[in-house]
Amino acid sequence: MSTNDIELDALDAYCVFGNPIAHSKSPAIHAAFAEQTGEAIVYERRLAPLDGFALAARGFAAEGGRGANVTVPFKLDACALATELTPRAKAAGAVNTLRFDGDVILGDNTDGAGLVADIMRNAGVDVQGKRVLLLGAGGAARGVVLPLLQEQPQELFIANRTVATAQALVEQFQQAGAGQATLRAGGFEQPDGVFDIVINATSASLAGDLPPVPPTVFGSHTLALDMMYGAAPTVFMEFASAQGAQVRDGLGMLVEQAAEAFFVWRGVRPETGQLLALLRGAL
Repeated sequence: MSTNDIELDALDAYCVFGNPIAHSKSPAIHAAFAEQTGEAIVYERRLAPLDGFALAARGFAAEGGRGANVTVPFKLDACALATELTPRAKAAGAVNTLRFDGDVILGDNTDGAGLVADIMRNAGVDVQGKRVLLLGAGGAARGVVLPLLQEQPQELFIANRTVATAQALVEQFQQAGAGQATLRAGGFEQPDGVFDIVINATSASLAGDLPPVPPTVFGSHTLALDMMYGAAPTVFMEFASAQGAQVRDGLGMLVEQAAEAFFVWRGVRPETGQLLALLRGAL
């Protein structure tokens, strides 16, 4: 069934909030998911004022909106707005997915689930028993720690320019229960030995910069993933590739976190492979 065959007033409304927002690929992604699954939804971009996210989100819900994605810079505002948080949203301290159920505003964070799905399903790399290096300890990193730990890696090393920030993140998850994984924190120069998976969760690639990690963290079996994406490889990807690593950008994570949000809203999990290939070809 196509949404073209359904009266617009019969469609459940969703949107993505951000500022800026014109660049967002979310409407195209969710339109493709709706077409594929036959779910009757309409999805749009909404520009929220920098000081008016809560009002904009409540207004959308009052109009009949069923849910929303939330992007920069409103993920902390969305966390504060939610009346209930999923465990992964609590762990992240940030929300990128809202679901409106009457008086209940459910806040979720699908970033980590999207990252793990991309690593395991699309890249074909298992996380269990592996050494994982996470670069950065900000919002992007916080959102992926719990989903990574749930896959039972051997070790998760969180490296950050400010070591105290990485250490605080490690202590948070040690208290919450890290399973069998060894959790460590340090500066960018401190990780030792070769890691199986290296994830760049810093914003360095936006400025064409590189976190100062030792080249020795990369080996021929290493998967090096940058959360950023574009038509060309990032500086991080080029550096990792020069050390013999297999490299991947963040486009797959973007599609997979959207699929997870779609599942939170509709209870249906879209297939992502074909859409990911189409988006890759359009970059």
